[in-house]
Amino acid sequence: MQTIKHNTLLWVAGLLALAGLWQLGQGAYIHAKAQFAQHLLRKSWDKTLSGVKEVKPWPWADTWPVARLEVPRLDIDQFVLAGASGRTLAFGPGHLSGSALPGDAGNTVFSGHRDTHFKFLQHLQLGDEIVVTAASGVQYRYAISDTTVVNHEDTRVTMSSDTRQLTLVTCYPFRSINPSGDKRYVVIAHYLPPHDPNRVLRKRMFAESQQ
Repeated sequence: MQTIKHNTLLWVAGLLALAGLWQLGQGAYIHAKAQFAQHLLRKSWDKTLSGVKEVKPWPWADTWPVARLEVPRLDIDQFVLAGASGRTLAFGPGHLSGSALPGDAGNTVFSGHRDTHFKFLQHLQLGDEIVVTAASGVQYRYAISDTTVVNHEDTRVTMSSDTRQLTLVTCYPFRSINPSGDKRYVVIAHYLPPHDPNRVLRKRMFAESQQ
């Protein structure tokens, strides 16, 4: 009887060990897959900057890089992909179809998941600078002027604008266990012309927000 019980315990321990190793393997695989995807996206982006249109990072992809998004203060550097489908957002923030292309006049809208690529939105502050590099290679700088929380059915934040504007959207709240929810966190940033005369004001806004 003792032998049977001992063997049973050994089997259970072995199964638990195998399950643990499988989970670790799955985690490592997902991480490696994500890193390799970013490598392919970078190569795709380099070709885009050389003038090639709609460079897919892998043959079966239904998206491609359209911009590069950087937030210097938070050390954020991401590739923005065409479209905002679930498949696209698994690999990076997406450019909402129908909104202005990066660098064009109007409202450029990027969306991303709150627990991955757009997790950093919760740490943005008024006056923070966002740098967007368009497919042409031209950089456009924006300063955050507002953040707000809206209902997911409120489409006013994605509507066209008379001025050059950047809007970042993700689900809210950030630490919710609900995979979606009916709230959206919205960051609005306005274009900074070269030699921006309000640069000193922006820096003052940022300094005050840190106090």
